[in-house]
Amino acid sequence: MATRHRITEGGVEETVLIPLYARAVETTGPDPALRDPRAVEMVDAIDYDYRKFDGQPSLRGAVMRTALFDLWTRDFLAEHPEGTVIEVGTGLNTRFERTDNGRARWYDLDLPEVVALRRRFFEDTARRTMIAASATDRSWPDLVTGEGPHLVSAEAVLAFLPEEEVRQVVGMLAERFPGALLAADSAGPALVHAQQDHDVLSKVEARMRWACEDPAEVAGWYQGVELLSSHTMTSLPRRLVEGLPRAYRDTVEELAVLRLPQVEQYRMNLYRLPSHG
Repeated sequence: MATRHRITEGGVEETVLIPLYARAVETTGPDPALRDPRAVEMVDAIDYDYRKFDGQPSLRGAVMRTALFDLWTRDFLAEHPEGTVIEVGTGLNTRFERTDNGRARWYDLDLPEVVALRRRFFEDTARRTMIAASATDRSWPDLVTGEGPHLVSAEAVLAFLPEEEVRQVVGMLAERFPGALLAADSAGPALVHAQQDHDVLSKVEARMRWACEDPAEVAGWYQGVELLSSHTMTSLPRRLVEGLPRAYRDTVEELAVLRLPQVEQYRMNLYRLPSHG
């Protein structure tokens, strides 16, 4: 990582820097909600002007979302120590480093240009494989040879696809990984329509395209899909909130009082995909 890699503003790679920077800032701050030294290394190695994200509330939101997806991953691995985790739209995520149990099989999927960037910092191993493909590509599941059960984690991914493609992805996952858990976030119509004023998204070119009024809608697309849990930033699991630093707990309490539409319309969801038969 001696040579710094430059990211061009407006490129696909730019969107993966928001959660990366959020984790790096959190790690170097006092009393962090999570620690991610690899994120700090990557931020230092990538030539990009991160200052436009400084001080934005959504950085803290990204950390809380990551903490919840980490919790779901740890729960899955506790129940299925030799299961398979598939990170769809992995970006520069480091969930493996934070939650791996030494036995599970992992796959990190993203677009070819993002995987090319990711390969500057990570290598394939016997238990961890990178896949360069779109989430909508029907051929990538053929490369997943890890035994089930499966957890498919799609953090900050599906909302950026049109609803028709979200339906296709969910249907493909249900067909290829029956009985899998699917962790995915969604954004309500008001949030999608006002994203040009969003504190962070307004500063990049990527735009959310799927406006999801109710996450339970997804359970109605295909028979047997079940919504297990759905959380906003103000309704996170108690065991997660209790483990957060005081500043985060105060933020959750303040947001719960304000009931801001842009907060309440953003949800993090855990689904069970139907089992065959």
